[in-house]
Order: sequence, then structure tokens, then C-alpha cells
Amino acid sequence: MASGSVACRWNPGPSGSPDQARAFLTEANDTILRLYVEASQAGWVQNTYITPDTEAMAARANEAYTTAVTEFAKRAATFDDVEVSADQRRQLDLLKNSLTMAAPADQKETAELTQLVAQMEGVYGRGKFCPPGSEGDEACLDIEEITEILATSRDPQRLREVWEGWHTISPPMKKSYARFVELSNKGAKELGFADTGAMWRSKYDMTADEFSKELDRLWEQLRPLYLSLHTYVRARLHERYGDRVPLEGPIPAHLLGNIWAQDWSNVYDLVAPRTGGSGVDLTPVIKARNITPVEMARYGERFFTSLGFDPLPPTFWERSLFVKPRDREVVCHASAWDVDMVNDLRFKMCIDQTAEDFTVIHHELGHNFYQRAYATQPPIFRDSANDGFHEAIGDTIAISVTPEYLVKVGLIPRAPDASGDIPLLLRTALERLAFLPFGLVVDAWRWQVFNGSVTPDNYNTAWWELRERYQGIGPASARGEELFDPGAKYHIPANTPYARYFLSAVLQFQFHRALSKTAGCETPLHRCSIYGNADAGKRLMTALEMGASRPWPDTLEALTGQRQMDATAMADYYAPLKAWLDEQNKGRKAGW
Repeated sequence: MASGSVACRWNPGPSGSPDQARAFLTEANDTILRLYVEASQAGWVQNTYITPDTEAMAARANEAYTTAVTEFAKRAATFDDVEVSADQRRQLDLLKNSLTMAAPADQKETAELTQLVAQMEGVYGRGKFCPPGSEGDEACLDIEEITEILATSRDPQRLREVWEGWHTISPPMKKSYARFVELSNKGAKELGFADTGAMWRSKYDMTADEFSKELDRLWEQLRPLYLSLHTYVRARLHERYGDRVPLEGPIPAHLLGNIWAQDWSNVYDLVAPRTGGSGVDLTPVIKARNITPVEMARYGERFFTSLGFDPLPPTFWERSLFVKPRDREVVCHASAWDVDMVNDLRFKMCIDQTAEDFTVIHHELGHNFYQRAYATQPPIFRDSANDGFHEAIGDTIAISVTPEYLVKVGLIPRAPDASGDIPLLLRTALERLAFLPFGLVVDAWRWQVFNGSVTPDNYNTAWWELRERYQGIGPASARGEELFDPGAKYHIPANTPYARYFLSAVLQFQFHRALSKTAGCETPLHRCSIYGNADAGKRLMTALEMGASRPWPDTLEALTGQRQMDATAMADYYAPLKAWLDEQNKGRKAGW
């Protein structure tokens, strides 16, 4: 194969011997590693220096990688009846289920598919809201500025204006997205899947239907907890905004402090308990001490090193993006990069001096430390046990960012007493618990789009129906089909599966409960921190080093002692808050 491209199309023929399977896997691992590095390098430049040229380079590199992996996936299926070792069988199975986007056999269509994704990412990254009548680019608001307004303003008219403004970036993507769905499905069907959504759901060591049922089971374990939070927050926002927030209906999305209403922590001041102690708000501490974005990242690194992990390589600090450049457009959405699949770890984020970004940093560094832990595995195994694990690791550490931990690292002088537990739990529930149904909505919508039950004629209607059904959230204003509100969420144009974030929300508490037990923590679960505990760190490292080499229940068992995902850990963590919320909600109608 020529560098950066696929030299020829695979000719499907009989594949019958173990030696052929072994040779195939050697070829696949070597080629995937080489093309992954080329695609990562091009992708990094495209994300941190958005121009038509960098988009074209990234598209070409992704085309080469996607085409190669697609063909390896097709070839892997020809070894289904060949007797191979368990390790080789695992690699073959992972190859067949590795793609988020399958390239069609037609090379022109493959090129078009990768170009569509690069273009949509570029549209998102350049997205700005220019208020009507404004003159010049200076008056336009980018995602960082809109995020700040939605987080801090309490003017409902202004909030509605910028919320609607951000959603003007996505209608130009709608036609491209519909074509992307068509081409992506074509590639998935050539691999034997019903559609792209079915392909995504088949990578969890269970069937696509079994995975859907597993998500439903986990959601039902947590839905009562979410309903209690939703009922309470709705009532408190009604006090502030009057009939703009109905007492028995969905909450308007623009009044929850976040562009996508997926994180409600920015409205904590509006819903905080009226009596009792106070929680810890880290944002004013970070700002008062002028802790720089790089030093915020150093705190995250030191948490991992306290568990026994090696420090990040010097190149991480030299090559990462910590603040938004003044001279160019970048994709500010936070992401962690493993550019060479070994030790060229990088981090990309436009960091603000906030508690929220302090937490996001820990999340992203969790990806980086996980990536390095499994770097000795064959390239096909250099991934997490399932993609929910990858998202969960950093958040597991973030749960350990307790008041007691903040005292240990010198950020606050003393931890609040038990009277501060409800504020502490409410503040984190507004972030983690409020996210849960949104974590289901994004892929629930896409799966219906991929299987054809939702068409371009009702993209927006279906989006808001799902958001109301799961989240109890409504739009700021009437939304017609000339709009494309799903595209205003990064993961849609970037074609990044989203169920992983829901799984992460469940798994991180399951991990935290198990690691806290290993660390010998005897306080309530929400006060446990594994910071500095070598035993917890050793258990964590053992699981991370496995990568994708074993089915995820094996890795889960190594980390937690359980083989099934279990949302009761999150319910246990928030049990004191649930009792308090239900007391506050007496006489109020739950649901919408």
C-alpha cells in the first residue's frame, strides 16, 4: 500500500488458514497504525488552524484511514470460520465493529463522505452569531462568548436571542448531513449492517437490540432521580422567570445556563437551597488566584501522578492547545489526542477560569492517561474496553475532586461540614444527573435518522420530540423544519457517537464506588476521594492497561468486581439529595 492511501480494492475470495489470518492481522495492525497517525496529524492541524486547505488535508487523510479500516473490516469477516487463537478472534471481531463511518465501495463516494464531515466540522468550528443590523465581525459572537452569556445572564430576552443565534449556524449543514447519512448507510450495509446506527450499537459485545435494551434498563434505574431534580429546578426557575417556565410543562432550554441544556450547573445560584450550609464554588477561587489554564491542567496531571501514574510527556505541554488563539479559528470543543498511538499525547481546549472547565480538564486527561496505559497493546487493541469506559475514567477522577481534596491541594482552607452536603450534591447533580437524558437523546435521534424512520422533512420535529420525552426540555421558540437544531451540537456534524457519554455517566459512579472501597474510604460516597491512594491507582491501572483486549465485562470486573453495568452506584451517591428533593417537591406535580 502506498503511504496515506489504499493502493487497491480488496477482491473478496476464500480465506481459509490460520496462517492467512495471522498475516492479515499483522498487515491490519501495521496499516491502521500508520494511517491513524497520518489522519491524527492532519486532524490536529485542521482543528487548531481552520482553513479550506487544512480541511482538505484532513479529509484526504481520513478518507485513506476510513477506506483502509472499512476494507479490513470486510476482510475480517472472511475469517469467521477459521480456527484462530482467542486473541486473534478478538482482533478480528473488533475490526468488524470498529467503524463509526463505513466507506462505500465506490471511491468517489468515499471521498465525498469524508469531505462532507470535514466541511460540517469546519462550519461548526467557524460558527458565529451576528446580530441583525450588526456591522463588522467584531459584533459577532462565537461559541465561547455565547456560552458565557448563557451561563451568566439572567435576562430572558437576551438569553433567547443568543440561544436562537447559536442555532443559526446549523441550517447550512442540513443538506450535507442528509447526504452524509445516505453515504454512511451505504458503507454500513456493505459491511452487513442494517444501517450506521446498527453498526454503532453492535460494538458492545452484545447485539444491537440487546444494547438498546441495556440503555433502557439503566435509564429506568435513574429516571426517578432525574424526575425529582427536574421538578425541583422547574419550580425554582418558575419563581425567577414566572410563566416563561410553566409549573407543569417542559423547561425552556435557553433558561438552563447551557447552549444545549445538557448541564444545569450554571443556574445553581437560582436553585440553591434557601437554608443550610454552602457548597464549594471553585470558580471565584480560580479567578482570585489567577490560576492559568496551563496550571489548571497541572492540577489534573498531579491527581493522576498521586495514584502512581507517570507524568505526562514534555511534548504534551509543548504541543497542546490551552487557550483560544487570537489569530485564527479553532475548534474549541475540548478533546484529547493520542497522535502517534504511543506517547504523543495532546489536549485541545479553550480553557476558561471556571470550576466547570477544571472538571472538563480532568475528564480529558483521563482520555490521555488511558491512551498511554494501553499503548503496549497491538494497535487494534489500543482503545477502551468500550467507548463508555474512555469517557468515564476522567470523570471518575473528577468525582474525587471533593472539598477534602481541595483542602489537600491548597485551593480552599477547610472543607464545609455536613450541612454543606446538599449544596455540594445539588451542584454536581445539576451537571452529571441533568446530563443523563441528553446522553440518550443525541443517538436516539441519529439511530432513527439512520434507519429512515426520521427523514430530512422532520429532522427538527423529531429532535424536539425526543428532547421533551427524555429531558422535559422545550425550545426557546417555535422551531420549523427550515432549521437544523441537531447540527448545533458538535457531535452531530463531527459524527461522534454519543451513547458513550450516557454509559460514562453510569460507569463513573460504579468505578468511584469500587475504587473508594479499595481506598478504604469510610465517609459517605460523595465525600470519598481516591487522591493519593496507591491501591486504588494500581487497580485502575490494571484495568486501563487491558485496553480493548478483553470483552468489557472482564475489564469492568477487574475494576469493580461486577460484570454488569449498574446505575445503583449513582443512585447511592445521590440518595441524600433524592430524599431532600422529594421533601421540597411535596405538593408539586412531577413530569411534563
